[in-house]
Amino acid sequence: MSNTPFAHAESLRIGTVDFISPDEVKVMLDIEAPESVALNAGSARPFPRVNGYVLIPLDDGYLVGQIEWLTIERSAFPKRRGVQDFGLVDLPYPLRKMSLNPIGTLRKQAGAEERYNFRRGANALPSVGAAVLLPTEKQLRSIVESGERRHVRIGTSPLAGNAVVSIDPDRLFGRHLAVLGNTGSGKSCSVAGLIRWSLEAARSKIKETTQDKPNARFIILDPNGEYSRAFGGADLCLQTRIFKVSPEVGELALQVPLWFWNSAEWCSFTQASAKTQRPLLKRALREVKAGRIGVGEHTEEEKELELRRYLSSTMITLQRDFRSGAIKSDESKFGFRLKAIWSDLEQKKEDYPTHLLEDVQDVIQEALDETFHTFDKNGKTIEYYRAFTEDQVSKIIDSLNEALSTLGGIIYQEGPDEDVPLQFKGTDLADHLQILSEQENVSQFLDFLISRIRTFLSDSKINSVVGNSGSLSLEKWLNDYIGGHETIGSPLIILDLSLVPTEVIHVVTAVAARMIFEALQRYRKLNKVTLPTVLVMEEAHTFIKRYKDDIENYDAAAVCCQVFERIAREGRKFGLGLVLSSQRPSELSPTVLSQCNTFLLHRISNDRDQELVHRLVPDNLRGLLRELPSLPSQYAILLGWASELPVLLKVDDLPKTQQPHSDDPDFWNVWIGEDDEGKVVERKADWKPIADDWQGKSS
Repeated sequence: MSNTPFAHAESLRIGTVDFISPDEVKVMLDIEAPESVALNAGSARPFPRVNGYVLIPLDDGYLVGQIEWLTIERSAFPKRRGVQDFGLVDLPYPLRKMSLNPIGTLRKQAGAEERYNFRRGANALPSVGAAVLLPTEKQLRSIVESGERRHVRIGTSPLAGNAVVSIDPDRLFGRHLAVLGNTGSGKSCSVAGLIRWSLEAARSKIKETTQDKPNARFIILDPNGEYSRAFGGADLCLQTRIFKVSPEVGELALQVPLWFWNSAEWCSFTQASAKTQRPLLKRALREVKAGRIGVGEHTEEEKELELRRYLSSTMITLQRDFRSGAIKSDESKFGFRLKAIWSDLEQKKEDYPTHLLEDVQDVIQEALDETFHTFDKNGKTIEYYRAFTEDQVSKIIDSLNEALSTLGGIIYQEGPDEDVPLQFKGTDLADHLQILSEQENVSQFLDFLISRIRTFLSDSKINSVVGNSGSLSLEKWLNDYIGGHETIGSPLIILDLSLVPTEVIHVVTAVAARMIFEALQRYRKLNKVTLPTVLVMEEAHTFIKRYKDDIENYDAAAVCCQVFERIAREGRKFGLGLVLSSQRPSELSPTVLSQCNTFLLHRISNDRDQELVHRLVPDNLRGLLRELPSLPSQYAILLGWASELPVLLKVDDLPKTQQPHSDDPDFWNVWIGEDDEGKVVERKADWKPIADDWQGKSS
């Protein structure tokens, strides 16, 4: 038997190339080509359908073409090869034609019998008249089952003899994945399956000499509470950590404390205006973090570091005002600022009696007494300060320098950045903003802002998520929510956002995602290697929604989207892969979608969503996407970096107990009181426990 690539070519021939271009090949099918079942391919199987595969011989292998359309053209009766018509009259006869998208090259392995390698792209194209062949079963499987490091099976290809479709996790998760499709098309099951099958495949390959559990990290942001059922069991032999607002047995309380929030998140949540409120809010954050030791127990060394940081920040601020001339040009505000510093020191000197804080107070009080004045206006006494002398301010700076010498000297920085996650109480921030508003004489501009913060802090439901907990440190949060070395047996974390109050849902999501991203950034900086982590965002169109680029009016939703845009752009460099699941791709941020290199597309029927998906893929693959509106549930199209070629696949089955809780409501079965198997379906509408839970009366 010949081992050349042209073996059995004549028996597999179905047509000839009639037109050729870099992105399209048109084929004239032979009269003898089968119509429904191909018997000349080694075994009986359906003749290639739309989106099926055929081969065109090249110099060193085959060009693989994916069928885009088939048609019939009425024409004169064709002359068969080797048959003369002897003057017979040609009658109209239907000619069959098809169009192919060239997608890659199939080459036979050297020295191997019936083994082939498929690669995307072609460095040569066939000529007009070249034969078009049916692939054998082995060739067909070589096309679909191509690629290296195919570690995780996800489904089968119905157009390729149910060949197994497997993926390389490095490609799938390393460059971001978008799972798109209508409600009920199987998106959530696909996402749950990809996670489960990846973990199971990793567990099966682990050598006992190295570790006993996968060192994997999947973090699911679940706004609908769907995934608790899918991963709540122990069938994986892996402990899933589930965080939610009202935890049940075996679950943990969801906490994203407000001292994690950066200045952008604070400004968006409080709707701080850009001119007056935003600068003072950032300053308040900076000073509260510099001057407060936070909550919980602290060692003497930690307390002294906090004092040193506060005095350093205060001294640097005074030096800046001294150089800029603010002590004379804005003397009254400078005086009230000194008065606020005196009040802060009054609270601190009892805890730090040996650090000369009282000496600093004396010098400040002396300067205040010398410049303090009042006058009466409309029956009210107005207090103000006249210009301070350079000598007065120099004495205050010198006294601060002496106090700092007892702590090891000044820290030459601007105090802690307002975005550094240092513990403080929310009430401290509101109180300090109140002081700043009076100090800067802008109370009329900050009263509503302060009121919003106090109202927000008084809400018990919001406070349960973002409130301070003395036992929760940054290290503990990172261990719990990303996974430390001691939690290697818990590769899956679910953040159930379903009961998070609407007012903070976008901020909580943004903060959790940003903290994970920035933690991985710092991990690479310190360890010189990345810690592979996958962040899954369900209902992505709600949290990664396109926004107007208006810097003056960023709301919480826009800030949340910006966090994911940054993750999409930079996450790969720090080992953070992003998985998006959405039923409305047209509402997603174009920046995030453009950074997704792999797409798993379920049924999409909306015109706008279809148009967007068509723009995301190369022109020669648009024929494949025409199947999107008619795809049955559980079927999807995989294309992009993780797949050697675009392929229509049936996603593997998941048992009912492993599926996310996103079932369609059973209207009929509830109406008639039984299911299809005759079992009783009972739904009692007892609203008392629901009302009690809603009003916080339940135990």
